[in-house]
Amino acid sequence: MGVEDIKAKIVALATIGSDGKPHNIAVEVHGVIDDKIIITNNQMKTTVKNIKVNPYISLVFWEGDDGVRIDGKVEYFDSGEWLDFVKGLPENKGFDANGALVISVESIKELG
Repeated sequence: MGVEDIKAKIVALATIGSDGKPHNIAVEVHGVIDDKIIITNNQMKTTVKNIKVNPYISLVFWEGDDGVRIDGKVEYFDSGEWLDFVKGLPENKGFDANGALVISVESIKELG
């Protein structure tokens, strides 16, 4: 499994805050474009605060007995083309799309 297998999956997204403490939430991946993973910020507060201080994240997801950890660097967009992209997704209809997380993959590790 790899980046192409993550689309439309619920994944764990881990960040680290300025205090050095981890923060982990469940999110849905809305797309993979040019090996970049796209996630919508519908209600993230701590996560956005953390990535503005430290842009490195880790994603984990499982399918059956197989798991994948993807580490990468995230850019956050609260305006522009990436925000317009996530606002236009059918999955976001009826939800506030406050921003887009665009993750550049740095490493992939199979788990399980």
